[in-house]
Amino acid sequence: MPELKTRWDIFCTVVDNFGDIGVTWRLARQLVAEHSLAVRLWVDDLRAFERLCPDIDINAVQQWQEGVEVRQWPTDWVSTDAAEVVIAAFACQLPSAYMDAMAAREKPPLWMNLDYLSAEDWVIGCHGLPSVKYKSVQKFFFFPGFQPGTGGLLRERGLLERRRHFQQGREAQEKFLQGLEIYPAQGAQLISLFAYENAGLASWLDVMSAESMPTHLLVPEGRILGDVERWLGVVGLAAGDVHVRGALTVQVLPFVRQDQYDQLLWSCDFNAVRGEDSFVRAQWAGRPLLWHIYRQDEDIHLDKLEAFLTLYTKSLSVPAAEAIGGLWRAWNSAQPVSDHWLATRKHWPELQKHAEAWCLEQALQADLAAALVQFYESWI
Repeated sequence: MPELKTRWDIFCTVVDNFGDIGVTWRLARQLVAEHSLAVRLWVDDLRAFERLCPDIDINAVQQWQEGVEVRQWPTDWVSTDAAEVVIAAFACQLPSAYMDAMAAREKPPLWMNLDYLSAEDWVIGCHGLPSVKYKSVQKFFFFPGFQPGTGGLLRERGLLERRRHFQQGREAQEKFLQGLEIYPAQGAQLISLFAYENAGLASWLDVMSAESMPTHLLVPEGRILGDVERWLGVVGLAAGDVHVRGALTVQVLPFVRQDQYDQLLWSCDFNAVRGEDSFVRAQWAGRPLLWHIYRQDEDIHLDKLEAFLTLYTKSLSVPAAEAIGGLWRAWNSAQPVSDHWLATRKHWPELQKHAEAWCLEQALQADLAAALVQFYESWI
């Protein structure tokens, strides 16, 4: 008789449009593909999910996508058995009836709160510790992170090998770009821009348009488009639109699947990203990057930014660390970034080498999915 697969339930409430569902969708697929687990992904907003996975039927209560059972998380909960492992992504509150179902199991499930990514020192001390308890069910903290003693980062098996092969093959890059109707000028640097609204954008576009080197800026549809429109002096930017101002070409891209977004990051010389999912993927691209962190009350997100910069810039020369750090701080404070961008450009070769070295350093850790499975195996 074949061994029954361990069942995992992952609950996701969509808060930041794509970040929460982006992380949980990648995790669910990896647990199925690489660890042969039976995974149900409960999502409260399938419309946001549809942008990442166009095959999703937003009206279906239950469906299967890439081996994952996707379930609508209804407002009026329908009774269902609890799984052996339960993940509440980003501290979302589970339905009370489901929590009762967890407590009713003969053997209580492993219940984990998969928290937001942070480089802060306290994460190491809290990772894996017990949290609250509901009846007989104990919840545990599980923190992704950049250092040993955390849960690591999402990284599928063979990801870096696929990335290296893609970046070494000019033909593969050209085919991908042409598939999105991207035709950069000879010698142009490619930059991707996926960010929240930012008053500092105009200063960056100003300086790129005035540089001697041509830049082709690729902007996936999203919240930053309004700022791009204001700078261009146009209304109603849409996928496919291309505008040229001096040395700067601005092209709006359609929202693409996660694997295509990876290839976009791999194709670019510099990537401006936001939130958590695209932030991690930009690090795996091995290219210099700019992170727009999700804003939190009382600016506590800036503490997370500083914690990451401390780690990320540790092996850089002082001038290079000051340049890239200044760019990140100005960008996340909605301040003009033109001088910081010019300073960063002076250290381009060092920042390029560092981005690849940082990627390889992070790849020495266990990936997040494997760390979750290992935690479960140690728990049982």
